[in-house]
Amino acid sequence: MAEGRPNILFIFADDWGRYAGAYRQVEGDRTPNALLNTPNFDRVAREGVLFTNAFVPAPSCTPCRSSLLSGRYFWQTGLGAILQGAVWDASIPSYPLLLEQAGYHIGYTYKVWSPGTPRDAPYGADRTRYAPAGTRFGRFSFVATEHVAERGVEGAKAVLYDEVRRNFDAFLAARPPGAPFCYWWGPTNTHREWQRGSGKALWGLEPDDLKGRLPAFLPDVHEVREDVCDYLGECLAVDAGLGLLLARVEQLGELDNTFVVVSGDHGIPGFPRGKCNLYDFGCEVALAARWPGRIPAGRIVDDFVNIMDLAPTFLEAAGLDPPEGMAARGLMDVLRSEKAGQVDPERTFVVTGRERHVAKARAGNLPYPQRAIRTKGFLYIRNFEPDRWPMGDPKGLDNPATEPPPFEELEHNTFVAYADLDASPSKAWMVHHRGEEQVRRLFEMGFGKFPAEELYDLAKDPYYMNNVAGAPAYQSIQRQLAERLMAVLKEQRDPRVAEPACRFERAPFTNA
Repeated sequence: MAEGRPNILFIFADDWGRYAGAYRQVEGDRTPNALLNTPNFDRVAREGVLFTNAFVPAPSCTPCRSSLLSGRYFWQTGLGAILQGAVWDASIPSYPLLLEQAGYHIGYTYKVWSPGTPRDAPYGADRTRYAPAGTRFGRFSFVATEHVAERGVEGAKAVLYDEVRRNFDAFLAARPPGAPFCYWWGPTNTHREWQRGSGKALWGLEPDDLKGRLPAFLPDVHEVREDVCDYLGECLAVDAGLGLLLARVEQLGELDNTFVVVSGDHGIPGFPRGKCNLYDFGCEVALAARWPGRIPAGRIVDDFVNIMDLAPTFLEAAGLDPPEGMAARGLMDVLRSEKAGQVDPERTFVVTGRERHVAKARAGNLPYPQRAIRTKGFLYIRNFEPDRWPMGDPKGLDNPATEPPPFEELEHNTFVAYADLDASPSKAWMVHHRGEEQVRRLFEMGFGKFPAEELYDLAKDPYYMNNVAGAPAYQSIQRQLAERLMAVLKEQRDPRVAEPACRFERAPFTNA
């Protein structure tokens, strides 16, 4: 291995959000993390740095990953800024290919969205994809459940653990002698769907232990608790996979010269205000990093981090200068610091945004344009088209008198209505109970239209339930945050504000 150049092991789970036991120490006992045992993520955090304010640039997988690969805001990536029909702009440098040019052996398993390769390319068509053992991990709870009767719970899980090991070993076997590696492990099992009841059956999690621990904007009922519980089981599967990778690198004797970073591409799917929303439930993610001798251990860092900041960080770790055009800021100074808490005094906010997620969620294939700024105390959101439906056209379900589709259809078919919200038991339950007095306000908050401006005082309102935009007491902070947000958008040439004639409804941001 080249002197001074670390391996880079990047774990980036689909739709993971911020679910790991290590966060209990900053959140307390009244969140789902109090119930989670994630020894491998916790090890990375304990032996390195745990970030408490990590956010994605966009709460949708393709624009987020385009930002991460390029170190640019999603609106700076052309057709990389949309989910369905995305096309990578080969003129935009991406950190994996830059590392490869510098002598790194690069590769991935499961989901990445690779620059320069077709989406959904068959195995063998992409030289950087390593999955000879298969990709069943993406349906972890379903596959494991199929094997429980024959093998028992732990034996059923072992089938999928073996897949993780064999895929990683194939990548390692292809490494040229002496070359450092950059491996991206992108499990998708935390994306919908998962086996009903698997959180308890496979992981021993009790759904009703979540009572009183859900965000206030979700109905605290058994059906929703079970849905969250099953999702948390998938998070535990991700942690188990992480442990397998760490063990393999440790067996090679290379763990201490491996820069390990663990995170995810946005918040929880299939729940109102999660994925596809600019609230914390949709944009906040786990982030921990470990590199002994380079990253002082045992620190909790409160600096605000945009996940796209990882692109220049990986390059800097490898001794490379980030290319011109990267809007992201590398984290190596923060990582190498001995300080905890707020390390870099300038990292006090992040800017997030959203445009198009599911194609045809709204008539005319229109996006839902939003931008937001998140600081320690406040969340300010600008909704550019408040007359549109944020979660997609309701197909009449905005009227409580409309008979809803069958529960099973809403549970499994995302496109029935509100198509920017994944199909799920929770979505189905809320649609079916939307006319009830105790559910009505929560349904409106999750499925209804948003005003042009939203402002939340997070110290008083941690679940962003009460919009104080326009309130006299908040006029000053609202103006300050709006101005700061618009300044960033103009500086970074966001078409929503810098080029009014060039909207995301037109090229180059749509291929419809």
